[in-house]
Amino acid sequence: MNKSIRTRALPGTALALAVSTVLTACGGDEASSDAKAEGTANATPAVVVKDPLVATFDGGLYILDGENLKLTKTIEMSGFNRVNPAGDENHVIVSTDTGFRVLDATGQALTGMEYKGSKPGHVVRHAGKTVLFTDGTGEVNVFDPADLSGGKKPEGRTYTSAQAHHGVAIELANGELLSTLGTEEKRTGVLVLDENNKEITRNVKCPGVHGEAAAQDEAIAVGCEDGILIYKDGKFTKVDAPDSYGRIGNQAGSDASPVLLGDYKTDREAELERPTRISLIDTEKKKLRLVDLGTSYSFRSLARGPEGEALVLGTDGAIHVIDQTSGEVEKKISVVGKWQEPLDWQQARPTLFVRDDTAYVSDPSKKALHAIDLATGKKITSVTLPESTNELSGIVAGH
Repeated sequence: MNKSIRTRALPGTALALAVSTVLTACGGDEASSDAKAEGTANATPAVVVKDPLVATFDGGLYILDGENLKLTKTIEMSGFNRVNPAGDENHVIVSTDTGFRVLDATGQALTGMEYKGSKPGHVVRHAGKTVLFTDGTGEVNVFDPADLSGGKKPEGRTYTSAQAHHGVAIELANGELLSTLGTEEKRTGVLVLDENNKEITRNVKCPGVHGEAAAQDEAIAVGCEDGILIYKDGKFTKVDAPDSYGRIGNQAGSDASPVLLGDYKTDREAELERPTRISLIDTEKKKLRLVDLGTSYSFRSLARGPEGEALVLGTDGAIHVIDQTSGEVEKKISVVGKWQEPLDWQQARPTLFVRDDTAYVSDPSKKALHAIDLATGKKITSVTLPESTNELSGIVAGH
């Protein structure tokens, strides 16, 4: 869950308290051949970057200044890499072939900190803790992101799932740990552990469990193939989808709203379903509303605005700003041209990343990145990069 409480000073941008949880001209320094092998930048002294963004490309990472989008560093790194905020003011978590690595984004260099393990998966930030789930081992690592500044890997809570699977975990403010249940072939639900990793309760009525989000008053939800499962105040509540197969696999939450934003798919047999409807789940009323946007989107299209508004980047090239309570599309902000989601989930497509009151949108077809003022809908600035980018993230302090 992305819940940043920070202020920014982008030109033309209204300063605001921001609430933001499924991870960029010419100017990047080239890495030496030795550094390439290690996935690190060259040994020149690091220069601090203002509110950095990090974007992946085929061959490495771009680090950009979050205010003017200037490309300040290129870090060469092989393989398919993903990026997510670490939860503090300096770091980003990079998922690599060997595990979760810690990038000092403001200092523009990979640290020596790594949580090793095959198939590093979800990175979740909530209640002052960052939680890593390694799919290949089922291992969960929990740490305080503030400890990343100490120069060595934080020592935190660990838990290993009964069986390895594509999962996710989140630690609550009271120390409870919610973690998914499943195997490589089948995922069934979630369990909740106390602060000593002793099981408190579980729910196995969430087939195909995937993704998580936290809403106002710490209502935690995970997606199912037939709706969504909510955990709040020690109790589970299942909100059924209106279809027998109604998969909500990706969600975005906000501290400013009890309503969660989710995707919504109904074709179990599709090689790739390109849905046009999104789901709004009211965690207080335990109700689910479907909204047809008239355009499809991808799993990298969902975000939340500073007031909790639901944001969806459609394949029509626009950010759809949706009132999370009424479901009404308040406005559309045109950003990029029309696009289509590729069949391979690892292939690049326009991606939406929101921080405070600014939306950042990548346009791989034009090797471009745009910054948009959500309050006015106006473009703040744009940049053209050497290569097309794939994933897009940045530092987001506070949970």
